[in-house]
Amino acid sequence: MKEIYLDHAATTPLDTRVKRAMVPYWSKDFGNPSSLHRKGVAAKYALEESRKSTAKILHCKPPEVVFTGSGTEAINLGIIGAARANTRFGKHMITTRIEHHAVLRSADVLRREGFNVTAVGVSQDGLVDPKEIERAIRPDTILIAVMYANNEIGTIQPIAEIGKIVRRYREGKKQSPRYSLSTLRYPLFFTDACQAAGALDLHVERLGVDMLVINASKIYGPKGVGCLYAKNEIKLEPIIVGGGQEKGMRSGTEDIPVIVGCAKALEIADAIREQENARLAKLRDWFIGEIAAAIPDAMLNGHAELRLPNNINISIPGIEGEAAVIYLDAKGIFCSTGSACSSVSLEPSHVILELGRSHDLAQGSLRFTLGRKTTKKDLEYVLKVLVEVMERLRKKSRG
Repeated sequence: MKEIYLDHAATTPLDTRVKRAMVPYWSKDFGNPSSLHRKGVAAKYALEESRKSTAKILHCKPPEVVFTGSGTEAINLGIIGAARANTRFGKHMITTRIEHHAVLRSADVLRREGFNVTAVGVSQDGLVDPKEIERAIRPDTILIAVMYANNEIGTIQPIAEIGKIVRRYREGKKQSPRYSLSTLRYPLFFTDACQAAGALDLHVERLGVDMLVINASKIYGPKGVGCLYAKNEIKLEPIIVGGGQEKGMRSGTEDIPVIVGCAKALEIADAIREQENARLAKLRDWFIGEIAAAIPDAMLNGHAELRLPNNINISIPGIEGEAAVIYLDAKGIFCSTGSACSSVSLEPSHVILELGRSHDLAQGSLRFTLGRKTTKKDLEYVLKVLVEVMERLRKKSRG
């Protein structure tokens, strides 16, 4: 059976070039980078070269890159670690209602520890209004967390604009004695860029962010590795303690093969970004138009233009997304109903509900995310099967 994978927002296949870069560090240069002998030195060299390569793309200093065991861990470290380490400067956090669960659950942890959390809403297109963020800032705001691009609906947020607001606020804020031990001004600005990597500019200075997270498995790299960019001046309280690796911010022997793979995947993704974006955006727009013509009552979720080039998220009235995914799977088509991290739950997507969609429309949402091997011919087949599946499900629901 022909297989068409359209769930690249959940994870991506490992690029063969990435695999080749990783192989030596499983069996040849397998040393612990903390060891002083040649095997350890070789591993340490690979680790630091990966850090330099990543820093070059982020336009930051190599020591500002911390490798972690996943994107989720990097988010936990950035949000929980920064908040806990800087309570003397405030205990208020701002985020949005459509963040990934890794951010929302981190905020829940802080709530239980006595922090106040303000979660701002979004427009019907899924856009955050920077003025809403500005209005939510308080003298005790320690952290602002806004995702760069949404993992479900693909909407791209105005991160650089929010970054400018944060900088203006810092510059206009009177220096308090509480700041005497810090070169930083608060609040800190954090962004989850797990979906943005490979598609959007990651220049941290242009974005105006203090922390940024990447997940290798979203960019044709290995699973089980992510990285956190955190400005050198930021104090983080580690959430994993032990031997003090990664400048004491993430203890545990570094997994050199996957770190090398993460850096290589980011390097490849950055090199082909513009060309691949143009190709995917053309396919995306064609597919959205064809769905609208074939299923007139289907609704596009997220902004029509300010969205990731590979993301199509639709709600189809009269169907259940989970059932559609199963029927499509039987035809060799792999897609999802939303975030892969919450697919075990039958609850409708919190993101779709925040757009103002009804519970039924949220339940009837499907996410197709295109990849490097996706072709127009693939999408033509998907469209044909999707219409058949929709008619079958609607017929069943009518009894």
